Amino acid sequence: MSETVQHVEQMVDENPRTDVTETFEEWRELLTGLKAEIAERFELTRDPSTVDLESYGTPGGASGSLAAYSGPEIDWLVHSWIGDPRTGFVNLHLTAWLGPATRVPHLGSAMLLWPEGWFYVDAIARGDLVGDGDYFDRFYAPNEQPWLDFKADHPDFTWFTSRTAFIRSSLSPTAFCYSFPATRPNLDTVAEVLTGRVQQWLRWVAAGEQVPAAQRPELAARDLAIRRNIAERDPANVMGERMFGRELTERLVRALWGGDRELPRPGL
Repeated sequence: MSETVQHVEQMVDENPRTDVTETFEEWRELLTGLKAEIAERFELTRDPSTVDLESYGTPGGASGSLAAYSGPEIDWLVHSWIGDPRTGFVNLHLTAWLGPATRVPHLGSAMLLWPEGWFYVDAIARGDLVGDGDYFDRFYAPNEQPWLDFKADHPDFTWFTSRTAFIRSSLSPTAFCYSFPATRPNLDTVAEVLTGRVQQWLRWVAAGEQVPAAQRPELAARDLAIRRNIAERDPANVMGERMFGRELTERLVRALWGGDRELPRPGL
């Protein structure tokens, strides 16, 4: 299996412009359905700071949508997309950050067309995977063999190595982070993996143990620092600046981590 080591803007600039609207709509429907599954489990309220980001940009051109939610058990859930499908670039996100009442990992997922495909899904750790062997055994060991099997069984998928060391360090050892030709079988594989990971995460939540109240502020602070750092250090933010300029891009990045949130954080 080969490896991709490029910045996102390189991948976009070095490939011909292709209309990917059909695949974009398929992926948007997929993530909308997965978000609905999550909403069946959790009480979610749209944060007022993102209401006017429901639709931004130019209809039929570079545009996007970003909705963020919070609730008694969810600190920050983001359901968003950004890009211009007619020119072959679009990025979609569905990420759920849990409140500090549990140490169940957060759910992170993203999908990208450039116009080839790329996807990421991971269980974002709430602690030290090397120092806390029990935590690793509970949430990461069960995914080890499926992760290895995927690498062996799907030669069309190329492991994506970020050129940014900080982003590489944010991945767990069972993260999926691949580029691939956007063929029908590969799109079906991505949908299967994403759906399976979301359903696994919901099972973890259902069996999650409660964190003692005294430990919750420290866990919440760690969660927020990780979320903010990932959002602000994402090298793909340059694509937002290309399409919408620095001011709007900075606001979108703040919305990804909750920098302008109006709803209170849960469990504090």
